[in-house]
Amino acid sequence: MAVFEVKDLRKSFAGKEVLKGISFSVEEGEVVAVIGPSGGGKTTLLRCINQLERIDSGNISVNGMDMIAAVEDGKAVYADKETLRKITLSIGLVFQNYNLFPHFTVRRNITEALVRVLKMPKDAANARAHELLKKMGLADKAEAYPCELSGGQQQRVAIARAMALEPKILFFDEPTSALDPQLTAEILKVIRQLAAEKRTLVIVTHEIGFAAAVADRVIMLDEGVIIANGTPDEVIHNPTNPRVKEFLSKLDE
Repeated sequence: MAVFEVKDLRKSFAGKEVLKGISFSVEEGEVVAVIGPSGGGKTTLLRCINQLERIDSGNISVNGMDMIAAVEDGKAVYADKETLRKITLSIGLVFQNYNLFPHFTVRRNITEALVRVLKMPKDAANARAHELLKKMGLADKAEAYPCELSGGQQQRVAIARAMALEPKILFFDEPTSALDPQLTAEILKVIRQLAAEKRTLVIVTHEIGFAAAVADRVIMLDEGVIIANGTPDEVIHNPTNPRVKEFLSKLDE
């Protein structure tokens, strides 16, 4: 069953169309990797999905809830606030650069939304944070501040924070782009573990080998359109689209 669906999504900036009618869906428990050259629209797509950018037209559906209620004069009209809130709570996003609150401890970075948004009692929120930090191998860092952690540790905290609200889907926006090779391996190991748990994941990544090994499906986005959508074998190992072949060949140079 599809837990997430994008239909004919379009987004322009200053008259330039960046997303040109994107459509795809994600099944429950599926791991989807989104690859493609810089400037192809990958991050804009994630920002639209997470309501950090407003779309021009099309629709995004999460767990049966439509983000767009209607189209008027060719423009998308968003759903009511309560629907948008439910959609937001059903999605987790892990950013490239962690986006942790620097003045909060690791524990509070995780518990803040639980207490303020979900109104969870502090004891229960702290227990949830401890459980997630233990899962991330960071149980001893609960009282540390982000500046006291390595980049890999900060990203693991960011993953724990995204998981705290128990979203239906976790989105990753190039989660290893700011890390060196050793720390990259740390984060890829965590994501592999999440995939093994049959969580629904959508990962924008430049780690093609990782995408081939972990993803059930690979989507390639180029110049605002999807030019490939299939299994890792179809898209990465045996591509037929000339543009996909060109992109992958340059990565090997």
